[in-house]
Amino acid sequence: MIATAIKLNDIKIRQELQPGDLGYIAYLHGWLYSKELGYGPNFERYVLEGLSEVARQYNPSKDRVWMCEHAGKIIGCLIGLHREEDCVQLRYFIFLPEYRGIGLGKKMMDEFMEYMQEKNYRKAYLLTTQEQQAAISLYTRYGFQLVEEKSSTAFDKLLVERKYTLAISQ
Repeated sequence: MIATAIKLNDIKIRQELQPGDLGYIAYLHGWLYSKELGYGPNFERYVLEGLSEVARQYNPSKDRVWMCEHAGKIIGCLIGLHREEDCVQLRYFIFLPEYRGIGLGKKMMDEFMEYMQEKNYRKAYLLTTQEQQAAISLYTRYGFQLVEEKSSTAFDKLLVERKYTLAISQ
């Protein structure tokens, strides 16, 4: 498998949003979650609606994007999108399967936490589903706590949508 040959130091992470990034994020989510989890076209619609919001309100002084690249190809990403004055939403955290298990997720979460501190965000939240067990394990190691669950068929299959929050004390 290719993942054993890839080293974390081989990954370039840029923090500038460039033309084509949002479209690629939509493609990556739609393609990968259809393949791995059986999500239908309504999931891609949901992603596109959220990315439309990112396109309208992205402010580099408040928000941050982490685009992960290897050999000139985007292989994953994460976006921190401001909400209230001291709150940020963690969104679009995804990697191609061959880049999982090399420490990239931990590196991205470390950078997300540093970003929260730098921008003085005291709260964060994210939305996910019960199927994202590896990601949930990572989130909870960083202090995110489950605060809400609801059954849903929004992505063309029965699943449980979850909301996790994080509060940082000063």
